Amino acid sequence: MSNNESFVELDVREDLRLKKEPFDKIMGTVKELKDGQAFILHAPFNPVPLHKVLGRKGFTYESEKIEKKHWKVTYTKEEAPNNASN
Repeated sequence: MSNNESFVELDVREDLRLKKEPFDKIMGTVKELKDGQAFILHAPFNPVPLHKVLGRKGFTYESEKIEKKHWKVTYTKEEAPNNASN
């Protein structure tokens, strides 16, 4: 039985605290998502520009402020229409 997680989590708060740009890490994670997987991002702020970038890739998002410098954003890829080949 395969253990497919329904989501992938990435926390970039430490990267940003160390002044490291997390964009490549985020996009690499998004690229590795399997069909039906959601992407959960932990960041120190609401990453509005990222919403636009991932929106163009077919993702919707839900932002939640956990505490002062902790936002949890869940990105979900919209299901593509079912293309039956018969």
